[in-house]
Amino acid sequence: MSERVTLSINDGIADVKLTRADKRNALDSAMFIGIAEAGERLKAESGVRAVVLSGDGPSFCAGLDMSSMQAIGDSGDGGAKREDGNPGQMEDGRITHLGQQVCWVWQELPMPVIAAVHGHALGGGLQLALGADIRIAHPDTKMSVREVYWGLVPDMTGTFMLSKLVRPDVARELTYTARIFSGAEAAELGLVTRTSETPYEDAMALAREIAALSPGAVRGSKEVFNALDHDGAAEAFAHERRAIGAQIGTPNQKESVIASFEQRAPVFADG
Repeated sequence: MSERVTLSINDGIADVKLTRADKRNALDSAMFIGIAEAGERLKAESGVRAVVLSGDGPSFCAGLDMSSMQAIGDSGDGGAKREDGNPGQMEDGRITHLGQQVCWVWQELPMPVIAAVHGHALGGGLQLALGADIRIAHPDTKMSVREVYWGLVPDMTGTFMLSKLVRPDVARELTYTARIFSGAEAAELGLVTRTSETPYEDAMALAREIAALSPGAVRGSKEVFNALDHDGAAEAFAHERRAIGAQIGTPNQKESVIASFEQRAPVFADG
C-alpha cells in the first residue's frame, strides 16, 4: 500500500484514509496509485460490508497537486504517456484511465462506500467524493468543480457523476464557473447526502448500521442501483478524455495556470 493511503479493516468496515495531510491530500502520482490500489484490494475482501473514505488532516482532498498541474501543462499530450502514476495512463480492459479509476473504483466495489468530506474537496477531490455511494460533508467544506479555472475539463468521471446527482443546469453552472461553494449548499443542491459537524464519525456510524444488515441484500441492492445508473459510462469517460486532451497544453490552458500563479486576470485568445 502506498504511503499516501492507509487501509484498515475492523468489524466488516474498511477505513480508507488519504494521508498527505501537509498538502491537504492533493493528488500526485503516488496518491493516484495509492487510491487505485486500495480500491482494487477491497474488491477481493469478501468480509468487508461497508467502506469509509476520508482524508487525514485539515482537508478531504484539495485536488490535483500543483507540480502535477505544471506537468500537465508542459506535456501537451493529454496525459497519454504510460509512466506509473500518470493520471492519463490507460490499462487494457478498463473503461477508465488512472485519474478516472481512482473515482470509479468505488462504484466497482460490491459494498457501499461512504465519503466523509471536510475542509476542501476541489477539482479532482470533489470528483473523488462523487465516486462514493453516499457523501457526508461538513457544512463549511469548500467545494468546487474547479477544472475550468485551470483551463481544463473535468475528466475524473465528474461530468458523468454530476449528471446523476443534480439538475443539468446546476451541473453546467458549477462546471462553467468553477466557483467555490459550501458543503451546506452542496447538500441543498443534492450533491452531498447530508451535512454533519463530524462527518467522519457520522460516516463510521452509518457504516456500522449498514454492516449490521444482510451483506447479500446490501450488495444486491448496490448491484441493482449500479445497473440503473451506469448506462453510458464508458462513452462518457472516453468523451471526457477527448475533451480534456483538446485543452491540455494549449495557449489558453497554459495562460490559466500562469495567471493564477502570478495572481492576475488571465488574458485569453478567442477561438
